[in-house]
Amino acid sequence: MTSAPLPPRTTSGTPTTSSPAGSSNPPDPTALGLPITDPELASRLADRLTVVDEALLEAVASADKLADGASRHLIDAGGKRFRPLLTLLTGELGDGAAPGVVDAAVVVELTQVASLYHDDVMDSAPMRRGAPAAHMVWGNSVAILVGDMLFARASARVAELGPEAVILQSRTFERMCLGQLHETMGPDDGADRVDHYLQVLSDKTASLLSTSARLGAMLAGAPAEQIEAVGAYGEKVGVAFQLADDVLDVASSGETSGKTPGTDLREHVPTMPVLLLRQRVESDAATDEDRDLLAALDGDLSSDEALTAVVERLRAHDVLAETREQAVRWARAAAAELAPLPDGPVKDSLEQFAQVLADRAV
Repeated sequence: MTSAPLPPRTTSGTPTTSSPAGSSNPPDPTALGLPITDPELASRLADRLTVVDEALLEAVASADKLADGASRHLIDAGGKRFRPLLTLLTGELGDGAAPGVVDAAVVVELTQVASLYHDDVMDSAPMRRGAPAAHMVWGNSVAILVGDMLFARASARVAELGPEAVILQSRTFERMCLGQLHETMGPDDGADRVDHYLQVLSDKTASLLSTSARLGAMLAGAPAEQIEAVGAYGEKVGVAFQLADDVLDVASSGETSGKTPGTDLREHVPTMPVLLLRQRVESDAATDEDRDLLAALDGDLSSDEALTAVVERLRAHDVLAETREQAVRWARAAAAELAPLPDGPVKDSLEQFAQVLADRAV
């Protein structure tokens, strides 16, 4: 299979005047999960996010027709570009226009997209980013190989950023694989289910958020103390994000959150409220209601009536409140990690995002 050579690094924070054919419009950073309220900062990040969006299409381009179409599939589908935006934002702690910052943003999004190709195969997910999952279009083998190819493209690009970036990327990739592995296999006999789940969230999701934040600050030349601070923030805010999502799967109205209530419950995906309930049933503290509810959750939820009934019962159960409390604690812990950062729009945006997650879970 012949592939196009790796495109040259982007060397400017200024967007080009035209976008590659077929590219999707990059999202406005003020419309993303990061609440960037400073107009000048939002404008700079929007410009650089345009560069990232164009560079992503260049990075996945291949002379092979099949490889090109399959590798562009999720890039063209859009997405929030949350991780590259985080890289660009923490880059503002130093020289945000440094060429390595944009390149790092491309690397983290390539890594995220590659992992989605693999995740969707393992989870048999039919849709991703509003489009059919790649394995639904080309089959499992092609989806897995394209994911591998995108990881290779990310690795080649990060190699241009220096050995420290390479080590960080490789360790992150390892953690993402371990997170997926441990989620697939479940906890060992006798292991704490909640601790196991939190470790899965940390490895599978939070690790890449942490790396996204670290790379931006590191390649912009920010002080070491600030690099460590945003890295620790990314670890904790990533866990908070997933816990808030677990709450929304039960408590959301659907219209306001964009997430259909009970989606994970119907697929029997382990989430924190269910794990807390299961842990309680396995202890001496369970009530008849606890045991009956868990049996319903483990049962057939394919009908809308069965799903609606179990969602309503879980909404009224205190394990949902406990999950909310955990999400708020992780979000507040994330914000506390930002103490070494100077006051200003970068710190404000990161703090506000943590608050958004806390509010989202309540």
